Amino acid sequence: MAAHLIVLLLLGVLKGLHSITTVSKVSVEAGKSISIPCLYESQYINHVKYLCEGYDWKFCRYAVKTNKPDPSGKYVISDDKKEQIFTVTINQVTNQNTDYWCVVEINNGPDCGQYFKLSVISDTRRLPVDHQRITGYIGESITIRCHHSNSGEMKWCRLDRNCVTGSPGSIDGITVSTHMRDPNVFTVTMSGLKSNDSGWYWCAKGDIQIPVYLNVTEKPITMKQLSEWNNSTVEENEEPRASYDTKILIIPLSVLILILIGVFIWFILSHKKRKVELSATAMTGEDITYSEVGLEKNSSPRVDKEVIYSEIKPKIQSSTKSLFAECDVELTYSSVVEKQRIKWDEGKDTEVSEH
Repeated sequence: MAAHLIVLLLLGVLKGLHSITTVSKVSVEAGKSISIPCLYESQYINHVKYLCEGYDWKFCRYAVKTNKPDPSGKYVISDDKKEQIFTVTINQVTNQNTDYWCVVEINNGPDCGQYFKLSVISDTRRLPVDHQRITGYIGESITIRCHHSNSGEMKWCRLDRNCVTGSPGSIDGITVSTHMRDPNVFTVTMSGLKSNDSGWYWCAKGDIQIPVYLNVTEKPITMKQLSEWNNSTVEENEEPRASYDTKILIIPLSVLILILIGVFIWFILSHKKRKVELSATAMTGEDITYSEVGLEKNSSPRVDKEVIYSEIKPKIQSSTKSLFAECDVELTYSSVVEKQRIKWDEGKDTEVSEH
């Protein structure tokens, strides 16, 4: 039986030599799912790929093809032509189905296939990794814990690339450190992740392997980080915004102050001018007396009156005290002569003078 298995493995290796690369033996929990990556060469990019179920290559049967999905949903296949990897997923794993082949269909020739075996277990503590698909963030580090229960060398490898067995090491330029501080746990840390570090890796202990897909992406912003960022932005912008508002108010306030100052100056000047005028009037020191001349009328004759007014001049006696001292004013009145021309019935004019 062992010899027959070796022959099959050799046959699979020969058939898949430089054509398909995959893991050889994978541990999986009963009833769970497992994804297996199958790397192929560039000349097979446009070829049909499929999963073949069975121990014997000659008698294995098609489980699922890239051009023919499995209607039951037990098998799923996808082809990443950019990375040249097709991935098969087996759901609800059982002990009855443990032998499979990754196959590339060759037109007008024998197909190329690579054999792998599932080791179905019921003890979850023997599972090689906690999660088969993990996510890392650009510029950060990620740690993978590989559990083991059998003997053999521990390895961390990238599919169809180099492996790291000690610490420190590197894969495609990325730093990889490994240690075994905890019993039966092989810890792998990858530092300084880059976007092109995304891909399939596998953790191995002896002949047991488990594929792990690492997806490296930008770290999403959490609500807490967004809130902290908003708070810091508000604090940074708070002082400039207050300064900006103050500058807006300075212009109208300055105009208003200038207007008030102008009104105040105008009011003061007007008040002073009025005081000067009143003061100038008071400084003349003259008392002016107006006389009213009345005319006594006679009812019988009609009189044409000619009134002569005399000019009234104040006689000012200067005082020796000061130019602006009080003055004693003596008023001299002249007689007022009223000439009346009376018309009599005879048509003669008579001039009458009164003193």
